Amino acid sequence: MNKYKSRKDVPEKYKWDLTEFFKNDQEWEKEFNLVKQEVNKLKEYVGCTSDSNKLYEFLNKDIHINARLDNLYIYAYLINDQELGISSSIERKDKIEQLLTTYSTNVCFFEPELLSLSESKYKGLFKSNKKLEEYKVNLDKIYRNKEHVLSEKEEVIINEVSSAMDHFEDMSSTMLNTLNNYGTVIVDGKEEVLTTTNYRVFMKNEDRNLRKSVRNQFNQVLDQYSTMSAQLLNSYVKGQVAVDRIKKYSSCFDHKLFMQNMPKEAYNTLRDTVEENTKAFQKYLDLLKNIKGFDKLYPYDLSLELTKDNKKYSIEDAQDLCLNAVKPLGEEYYKHFKKIFDNKYIDYAEYKGKCSGAYSFATLDKDSRILMSYNYDLDSVSTIIHEGGHNVHHQFVSENNPLQNRHVSSLVCEVASLTNECLLSSYLAKNGQTKEEKLSGINNIINVINSNLYGAVMEGHIEEDFYKLVEKDGTITKDYMNNITLDAVKKYYGNKVEHDNYSSLGWIRRSHYYMFFYLYSYAFCIAVASSVAKEILDGNKDMLNNYIKFLSTGGDVWPIDAFKILGIDLTKKDVYLNAIKYYEDMIDLYRKIEKED
Repeated sequence: MNKYKSRKDVPEKYKWDLTEFFKNDQEWEKEFNLVKQEVNKLKEYVGCTSDSNKLYEFLNKDIHINARLDNLYIYAYLINDQELGISSSIERKDKIEQLLTTYSTNVCFFEPELLSLSESKYKGLFKSNKKLEEYKVNLDKIYRNKEHVLSEKEEVIINEVSSAMDHFEDMSSTMLNTLNNYGTVIVDGKEEVLTTTNYRVFMKNEDRNLRKSVRNQFNQVLDQYSTMSAQLLNSYVKGQVAVDRIKKYSSCFDHKLFMQNMPKEAYNTLRDTVEENTKAFQKYLDLLKNIKGFDKLYPYDLSLELTKDNKKYSIEDAQDLCLNAVKPLGEEYYKHFKKIFDNKYIDYAEYKGKCSGAYSFATLDKDSRILMSYNYDLDSVSTIIHEGGHNVHHQFVSENNPLQNRHVSSLVCEVASLTNECLLSSYLAKNGQTKEEKLSGINNIINVINSNLYGAVMEGHIEEDFYKLVEKDGTITKDYMNNITLDAVKKYYGNKVEHDNYSSLGWIRRSHYYMFFYLYSYAFCIAVASSVAKEILDGNKDMLNNYIKFLSTGGDVWPIDAFKILGIDLTKKDVYLNAIKYYEDMIDLYRKIEKED
């Protein structure tokens, strides 16, 4: 399978097509200058909340400027991530970020103005201009923020502070992916440059001595910069805490709850149910130890696949596999998924200097683009079907909602991706060409639940803890993060793993800690996704129809209500217990097939 030294070596068919956004940098620059003029005109709408017609005009102009800003930003963001460290890309990204700050400053008058209206005057706007009903849900969401929005001058200051905080994730990513030199390793007689991306691959290698050596080498470098990593995280969190104090939230977590209109009971029930059932996760660890024939498990064993299927999937193989796996979702869904491949929405190849990880990034009026590092294994296929789920979800949302209702909560988004992963595993378990491929399919969904239920709740709880520390005027240090990470690992892993000096360093690589309590979203969503996938595969046509309705629901519906379309209440234990049972059933199914001749 092909390996590429740099982006210029990658065939065009494996690169994403960004020309839908802009044909070239010059076109981007031209649009930037035009949008900049429009952004500056937004200041002319000061006072628009006193005139329903002027307000409607402002809202229309604002949402269309937002769409254009989105396109400018995503182009700059994607170009930067495909080759990190290029000055022109960094400058372009910084340029649009500055314009976004200007935009925020120019419209910061709006929320204080709207919130200064009495309830009767606010309601009167809709009576005098029926067209405002198009924006009522969004305006209502702003109006409920009455106690948390400051004066116009204060909001300008907040916007400047928030803009400065946006760079901490970039700095952490650049340090981890580009600046840190992890050295070289010898794999199968060949010297390989160790990167954050291929580290994951090497940790699945069956050579135990290699895994141990690579892990030690990689973590030695991480540890050298752990003090700086803690300082970056501390600065980011302190900024978030400061802003939320000024905006009169009782805590950052309460801010998150308020933003999503979610009852705290849902989060507490999720966290408590998972932490009361860590024995299910430890059941998996026993399976791993037994399958591999180890007397003891060590941290460098934990990324091993239960089944080492050496089958390699070309990118074309992966595309076919994904399309077959999503067929239970119906012809309409299938066509939307196929569009991803037909329109070159994915940037596949791995090479030094490319941003690690994977994501799907969409704008208000364009389909998403997907970044990944394809390694020709089942994990890479899983990434495609996961991120493809996000892409198709956005397609459905865009087709069924006006621009102003196309922002959907992360709490809802992850269901679309994780349901697809469940479908992929089920497809392979039934249709795998070999016993190993079937087992690999089951292993894949077990790993998804390991990461998205147990891993996400564990790390989400860590995130809660370090925010509480800073809110009490404490400081995030490397020793603090090492200690709470190790405590969490021991709680979840029990006595099933022999930990070492590097078991506490996992926090350094968690980019999600710069995403403001994003991790719990995965846990909610894998619980829902496993239920949805099972019902659809069992032939429940009502669930299939409801699922398409769910995917088509816009941001005008709160997440807690969107899940009710599927018949699910997130405040109840049953959805989480069902996910854990599904997880244990998959472990049992693995054992059954593994014993077959």
